[in-house]
Amino acid sequence: MNLPPHTASSGAARSTAAGTLADPDTPFAVVDAHRMRRNIDRLATRADGLAVALRPHVKTAKSLGVAAFLHHGTPGPITVSTLAEAEAFADGGYTDITYAVGIDPHKLPRVLALLARGVTLRVLLDSAEQAESVARASRRAGLPVPTQIEIDCDGHRGGLKADAPELVEIGRILHDAGCLDGVLTHAGESYFAYTAEEQRLAAKNERDTAVAAAERLRAAGLPVATVSVGSTPTAHAAEDLTGVTELRAGNYVFFDLVMAGLGVCELDDLALSVVVTVIGHRPEYGWLVTDGGWMAMSRDRGTSVQAQDQGYGLVADLDGNLVPGLVMTAASQEHGTLTARDGADLPDLPVGTRLRILPNHACATAAQHRGYHVIDGTRGTDTAPEIEDFWTRVTGW
Repeated sequence: MNLPPHTASSGAARSTAAGTLADPDTPFAVVDAHRMRRNIDRLATRADGLAVALRPHVKTAKSLGVAAFLHHGTPGPITVSTLAEAEAFADGGYTDITYAVGIDPHKLPRVLALLARGVTLRVLLDSAEQAESVARASRRAGLPVPTQIEIDCDGHRGGLKADAPELVEIGRILHDAGCLDGVLTHAGESYFAYTAEEQRLAAKNERDTAVAAAERLRAAGLPVATVSVGSTPTAHAAEDLTGVTELRAGNYVFFDLVMAGLGVCELDDLALSVVVTVIGHRPEYGWLVTDGGWMAMSRDRGTSVQAQDQGYGLVADLDGNLVPGLVMTAASQEHGTLTARDGADLPDLPVGTRLRILPNHACATAAQHRGYHVIDGTRGTDTAPEIEDFWTRVTGW
């Protein structure tokens, strides 16, 4: 598979995998490393063309094995969604990390512990109360906590509007404690931008909002080193990132049916799937029953608001070839229901048949598993695809 040198020496917890996709007990998660590498290279090339640094978000894969491919085998800048990720990746040699969830003051001791180890760990906030907590903790420790102010570019989640009166006040609290690093925004509404033009406009708005916030702070005499933007749809749609210093995205490493439904990727780009086994038939209902329910796939139904509802996932054979018209349309905890649609015939699949389910939301589906059985989808065999490795995931918060 030509693993980068870092993979073998990073301390990433990996077990020796053997056999094929016909061997492990189902359900289990599979990563096609060829598709994953192609997705990673695609966005890296775009970032280079836009003249911005790329800070991949590892929240989707949460795996040192996956991350080893992000920066040519050497630990580079990353974004995390939990301090557990920050700690695990710091143990793996990563020293440039942004924790892109609003900081809970109770977690600052863990932040300071990482900073004391020599890790540059940035935190995020959007209130004066949080800023005061960061400033106090920094002064007590004699160790400034680099901090970014979250900017709301589309009303999707947290953050301040670029013209919020308190923006400069928060910036000054942080600057006086030596903590102000910059601004960060995330175009969460881009996940509902259904055309290329809507995605382009979302990317432009994301950039304009972040740059406007940075300019307000600078006009008040406050330094802004970092202007950070990103989501998977806008990262692939942005045409001009003037004024931005870095681009973040995470889902793109695996992609999923939501991204395919938006036209950000093709079905052939989806690198994550879940192997399940047919365990029963209900011909009176037109069902095939599998051992992969929502505990294997998650409850995410993100495609239900798109033009084509993909249920809980599309169905492929073990080689990754889609089974025409077959969809996972229902799920209980440990059972999945497959049905035919669009006039397709329900295939005759005996009990024991193994299938791969392509997920709606890669982040949510990956979170149901302790790690990934790794294959290279370009290597055809007469049997099921060979398992070449196993990459564990970081869990917890």
